Amino acid sequence: MSVTKKLDDFLKTNKVKFEKITHAETFTSQETAQVEHLPGKEVAKVVMAKADGKDIMAVLPASFKLDLTKLKKLVGAKDVRLASEQEFTKLFPDCDKGAMPPFGNLYKVPFYVDSALAENSEIVFNAGTHKESIKMAYKDYARLAKPELVDLVWR
Repeated sequence: MSVTKKLDDFLKTNKVKFEKITHAETFTSQETAQVEHLPGKEVAKVVMAKADGKDIMAVLPASFKLDLTKLKKLVGAKDVRLASEQEFTKLFPDCDKGAMPPFGNLYKVPFYVDSALAENSEIVFNAGTHKESIKMAYKDYARLAKPELVDLVWR
């Protein structure tokens, strides 16, 4: 599978300058950072969670860990836990399992972005596959995703 048509069309329709990067197959964002020789803070990872049974997406730097207590407080849920791949795969039918891009708005999934990502001039993220990534200016990502910047990580 290559860059999802949905993502490719979305970026091109919005006239965003981006670079498609083909790399060795990776299964974590930190692995992607390593094969691309990038600091983990510049690679955005998607972590899927369940908040009172509802799907939510957290987007944070690859080298950081999601703080579920902060996420729980943020969304005002009684119960927040990591979602299993089985639970979220159906939400991203055009993506390889676990390789979804950080655009909750494209998939109608509520999402929150850790403010540490906004410190980067560029970010890299999964393009829907384990072998391709997208590199683009963070300001363009912010313009298209319109993320709510929050504190989601262990500090």
